[in-house]
Amino acid sequence: MPLCLSGWYRGYLSRNKGVFPVSFVQVKEVIIEKRGYEVVMSAEMPLVKEVTTTLREWGSIWKQLFVANKEARVKQVQRLMWELMEWRSQLLSGTLPSDEFKELKQKVTSKIDYGNKILELDQVVRDDDGNILEPERASVISLFRAHEEATAKIGERIKEEQSNIQTDHSGISARIQSSPTHSLYVFVRNFVCRIGEDSELFMSLYDPNKQTIISENYLVRWGSKGFPKEIDMLNNLKVVFTDLGNKDLSREKIYLICQIVRVGRMDLKEANNKKFTQGLRRPFGVAVMDISDIIKGKIECDEEKQYFIPFFPYVLVVAENDFLHTLLNKVTTSRGDSGGQGLWVTMKALVGDIVQIRKEYPHLVDRSTVVARKLGFPEIIMPGDVRNDIYLTLQGGDFDKYNKTTQKNVEVIMWVCDEEGKNSICLGAGDKAVSEYRSVIYYQVKQPRWMETFKVCVQEITYCQIHLRFMFRHRSSQESKDKSEKNFAMAFVRLMKEDGTVLQDGLHELVVFKGDSKRMEDVNCYLNLASTRNHHSDPHKMSTLSRSSSSVSGGGGGLSVSSRDSFTISTLVCSTKLTQNVGLLGLLKWRTRPELLKENLEKLKIIDGEEVVKFLQDTLDALFNIMMEHSQTDDYDILVFDALIYIIGLIADRKFQHFNTVLEAYIKQHFSATLAYKKLMSVLKRYLDVSSRGEQCEPILRTLKALEYIFKFIVRSQCRDVLLPLMLRELSGALITMADGPHDERKNSLELLNNILEVLSRNNVVRHNHSSIFSFVSCSSCLLLLQDFLMESFLLFKDLIGKHVYPSDWMAMIMVQNRVFLRAINTYADTMKEKFLNNDDFEVQLWNNYFHLAVAFITQESLQLQHFSPTKRNKILAKYGDMRRLIGFAIRDIWYKLGSHKICFIPGMVGPILEMTLIPEEELRRATIPIFFDMITCEHARFGNFSKFENEIILKLDHEVEGGGGDERYMQLLETILLDCAAEKHTLRPQVQHFVSLVKGLLIRLLDYRTVMSDDSRNNRMSCTVNLLVSPTFSEISWYLYKLRDLHLECENYTEAAYTLLLHSRLLKWSDDMCSQFEFHGSQTQRQLKETLYDTIIDYFDKGKMWEEAITLCKELAEQYENEIFDYELLSKRLFYENIMKILRPKPDYFAVGYYGQGYPPFLRNKVFIHRGKEYERREDFQNQLMSQFPSAVRLNTTTMPGDDIKNSPLQYIQCFTVQPVLEIPPRLKNKPVPDQIINFYKSNYVQRFHYSRPVRKGPVDPNNEFASMWIERTTFTTVYKLPGILRWFEATDMKHTTLSPLENAIETMESTNEKILTMINQYQSDWSLPINPLSMLLNGIVDPAVMGGFAKYEKAFFTEEYTQQHQEDRDKLLRLKDLIAWQIPLLGGGISLHGKRVTDDLRPFHERMEECFKQLKKKVEKEYGARELPDMDERKSTRPRSMLRSFRQSVISISSLQGSECGTPTKTHPDR
Repeated sequence: MPLCLSGWYRGYLSRNKGVFPVSFVQVKEVIIEKRGYEVVMSAEMPLVKEVTTTLREWGSIWKQLFVANKEARVKQVQRLMWELMEWRSQLLSGTLPSDEFKELKQKVTSKIDYGNKILELDQVVRDDDGNILEPERASVISLFRAHEEATAKIGERIKEEQSNIQTDHSGISARIQSSPTHSLYVFVRNFVCRIGEDSELFMSLYDPNKQTIISENYLVRWGSKGFPKEIDMLNNLKVVFTDLGNKDLSREKIYLICQIVRVGRMDLKEANNKKFTQGLRRPFGVAVMDISDIIKGKIECDEEKQYFIPFFPYVLVVAENDFLHTLLNKVTTSRGDSGGQGLWVTMKALVGDIVQIRKEYPHLVDRSTVVARKLGFPEIIMPGDVRNDIYLTLQGGDFDKYNKTTQKNVEVIMWVCDEEGKNSICLGAGDKAVSEYRSVIYYQVKQPRWMETFKVCVQEITYCQIHLRFMFRHRSSQESKDKSEKNFAMAFVRLMKEDGTVLQDGLHELVVFKGDSKRMEDVNCYLNLASTRNHHSDPHKMSTLSRSSSSVSGGGGGLSVSSRDSFTISTLVCSTKLTQNVGLLGLLKWRTRPELLKENLEKLKIIDGEEVVKFLQDTLDALFNIMMEHSQTDDYDILVFDALIYIIGLIADRKFQHFNTVLEAYIKQHFSATLAYKKLMSVLKRYLDVSSRGEQCEPILRTLKALEYIFKFIVRSQCRDVLLPLMLRELSGALITMADGPHDERKNSLELLNNILEVLSRNNVVRHNHSSIFSFVSCSSCLLLLQDFLMESFLLFKDLIGKHVYPSDWMAMIMVQNRVFLRAINTYADTMKEKFLNNDDFEVQLWNNYFHLAVAFITQESLQLQHFSPTKRNKILAKYGDMRRLIGFAIRDIWYKLGSHKICFIPGMVGPILEMTLIPEEELRRATIPIFFDMITCEHARFGNFSKFENEIILKLDHEVEGGGGDERYMQLLETILLDCAAEKHTLRPQVQHFVSLVKGLLIRLLDYRTVMSDDSRNNRMSCTVNLLVSPTFSEISWYLYKLRDLHLECENYTEAAYTLLLHSRLLKWSDDMCSQFEFHGSQTQRQLKETLYDTIIDYFDKGKMWEEAITLCKELAEQYENEIFDYELLSKRLFYENIMKILRPKPDYFAVGYYGQGYPPFLRNKVFIHRGKEYERREDFQNQLMSQFPSAVRLNTTTMPGDDIKNSPLQYIQCFTVQPVLEIPPRLKNKPVPDQIINFYKSNYVQRFHYSRPVRKGPVDPNNEFASMWIERTTFTTVYKLPGILRWFEATDMKHTTLSPLENAIETMESTNEKILTMINQYQSDWSLPINPLSMLLNGIVDPAVMGGFAKYEKAFFTEEYTQQHQEDRDKLLRLKDLIAWQIPLLGGGISLHGKRVTDDLRPFHERMEECFKQLKKKVEKEYGARELPDMDERKSTRPRSMLRSFRQSVISISSLQGSECGTPTKTHPDR
């Protein structure tokens, strides 16, 4: 968009070019990449671009959801979009610290992935940093696994959302749960407590359910003046509780507790002077807060938000010696006021270990931040994390007061005793190491329970020399007494046992010794004694102990066991160098006892897995050292290999799955056995050889499962370049053997291939083997082998394309697969052109497989860009291009190179090529449609016609278009290209033109049909189906006929369903020939099928009350039963005659419907149809139902034909009015005494002409006689087929307009009246149960001039000298009218006579008056027009007299008869009825 004028830019939108004001344009930096062409991309950060693209795509879908009225989803997507827009603004601001940016990035990507999933969009795979993973930079296997991981994460995310685990801050929780390691950042802002002495604050994490402290203490030394003792720590009291795992987060509750120990006098009430002992550690109180939601990420903590944790002194809650857990429970349930005393802290849940969080949160966690580790190992122990810590907890003791009057105030003092023995004790994180530990003192308590935990840190090499010594001393509150107190007892414990293993975790009850204080400090006096109670009975000890004895036998050095005192500690060893397992220790230190190496290797498999993975790096180092130091022999190869397989199998276990990262890190950073591959491959080959021979090989399954890491070790040993050919050669036999084996073996085989590909996915390896493989393909002299290889490859690829191997939302994976297929297909095509194109080696099936594979590839769903959103389509085009065009052009080029072999693929390849040309890509269509003309030319040159091609394309076009292929543009291109190609072929041109015309007509009908099949209007679907059935290309019955039948049955149109099946039945013969194409109800011969169809059709006609049609079919069946198959039992079928005579059949109304305007599809546009209404259906109901099908249509209230302005309008207009069917009496019924029940049927059935009459006024109007000037404008509609038929409507193909004079109108009116009188007389004669009122009203309205005027007005209007003189041409019509008036008298007389027989007594006066009026009328009419006579009505009660029918019906009913078909179906012919 260059700047063209001052203040304006010249540029373009998606469609329109123009100039734009500078104020409306934001200029952005771009990056221009060269990819053979220039690609201009925004220079924004990738995440911002991804959010922008996502918002656009979601916005479009959001609108669609709104239109579809999916309210819940609309609100959900709206919320997601608002969040993304807010976060996008934060990303663009550029002001976020790196840790906040990373956290926000995680939230954004998590939200995008979640939204894509619920909107059924493509899955986005990402790397560890949350960036979109580029397929070009990852191996296929790693890409596949990335998809699997992403699917699992999103699945968990959706579960979390659905279960409302996290509503407002789900992104944080999702991120926390996806990481194996977590941390909690705590910043102590202030501590408010009225103590008056120095104090120590021990902060830790605590599980209240298990009553266990789960972290180291963070120690803050607080001064008596309300500040930290080290003033430099003011505003810098920060700690990170780290090494927490997912198991810790799954704890039901987690507390942050702070135990406060004051340091000073025994009692605060004592005076603060030198008389009283100072520096005593005394319990003071505790502060507790439930931080479960914070640490689990359910609450997002602002780094500036401060939490207040109230402090409760012991004296207000419990006694100072109460159990810690009891105290915490009482504090958490207490609702008392702390008086403002407590801690002010800031907290934040962090994701990752200490190294990670220092990188991601540098403003929170720096080198000065204290690290408080978990008590015990984290769930993942990373290589390089070397630890040698022992956590020791003073549990409690029981001390007798002996000769004192009160209980002792016991203080425990502990030293680490070794050669050095200094600064090995750490009271808490953040505190300096000290040489001795002094416990809290409980005042005059016999059984103190300290529950104090501290850490002992010593070097690995000194463990065997170290022991811990505990001294017990009574402390006095008086300084003078306290100085005289000496240690009254001692205890000790060794850190390492004689077998070299470290002290076991758990509780240890130590032996309490008494003696001289100096002797208790002398190591030689006690070190040879048993230190714990469980060693008392050990016969190997140099001295033995007895519970009942207070003396030590042996070398006790003057010490005695105090049987009245006890002391308990608990230990937890966290060492990556020292183990508590003898077997593992023997393996790690195998050089010290090489004769036990084999035994120790075998024992490894029975060692607890947790212990093994804890020492993973050392164990792996030991195994590979054994292998390398015995490189000249294979004595230990299998044992080491099996041990390695065992360890890898452990890590594959779900319990230890997080150690995968440890193993990966070891391989990449620590593994250095460069010749290990020889040993590993040797054992692997041995196992595979044994298995391939069918012999028992127990480790083979474990080996295959661990093969991924075995190969990684091998690759790391620097032999990658030769590994692939070697392994393929060695493993091929084993894989072939496993192919037909059990499921587990086949699964392992696939895993094996995956692992090989994953480990060996390096450019040099792939390039080396790629060239070698295609060297074989190109240069092999064995064409038969090459042919088999290509055939199998084509079939395999086609099978993979058709099976949808990956989920539909794995678009990156699918496109990578397609790219591989594309390269392979093109490479194989080049080889085939070189090897199999000449006449001698041409193989039809090979080329046929190639074409079918190529077409299957090009038409697969994942490449149909037209079905994708613009965003997705642009992504695919930018990264992969349109692969369809590449393959399509290749197919075209190869087709033209086939030469004389083309005829081998006609008509077989017509369908696939058609499928390809239907793809809506303009250039592809233009390139491939000419192949059709080439096929036409080839077939015509060989056979003189192209009927095979024509029949095949017509046959396939039906299936392809209904499946979604083709459009109007395709129809235009097909017509234009084929006619252009034929323009210079004079002999072919007429045939091609005929073919194009045929196909174009079929396409129009198929496209119409496809358009309406998804429509709610069944009528439209029926119309389009019939259009296809009557198409000249459909010479045989197709499945469309039965679809039409089903549509009719859904609407209960039984008559129409019967006529539809009748089309099929008329194609069948009464013969025993086998049905060639269709089967129905299990029939086999044409006779059986036709009989079955007739039974069904008769049933449908019966339900539709079309018994006349049913009788015809019954007669035809009877002919067969009587004269052909001689099954007389079947002759007993009822013939429905009684139904015709006795069951009332309401006459349906007929409606003319015009569809005007360009808004309708072509099969309706500007056409008029005559619709057959249902029983008792009113025009208003019919019209409302019609308007519901076209809700945007405008209803025309006129009945005249609209003008061109409406016909050419882009809108929809509907015109609907009632029309009258024109009776056409069948020739066989003319001039015969036919009952009304039969005649009435033909008044509304087998009709093809319909009248619509509209009265108009012409000439002078006589106000006293409207009939003299009432003209009738009549429109006669003729339908293409008679009704009823295979539809309830047919198009009116002919419309004629006529005008009836007032005299002609009068004649029609009189005819109608007389017919009505005659019909009603017959009804009342045949059914004496009918009510008399309708007959009374009809007769009285005619004979009583005061009611309707009768025909008197006709006499005034037409039977005058003036009218006769002016209209001499109407002489016959006047005679006709007079004759009708004369005939009305005997009809009225018969009706009144019948009325007199039926009238009740209360209506007798009414009848008598009517008789009087009739006598006067009869006298007048017979005088003017002559007398007419009817036979006696009693002679024929069910039918009318023959003479009456002759004289009357011939004058009333038109004698014209119908010719040809009377069923109203397109192809039906019937004998005259």
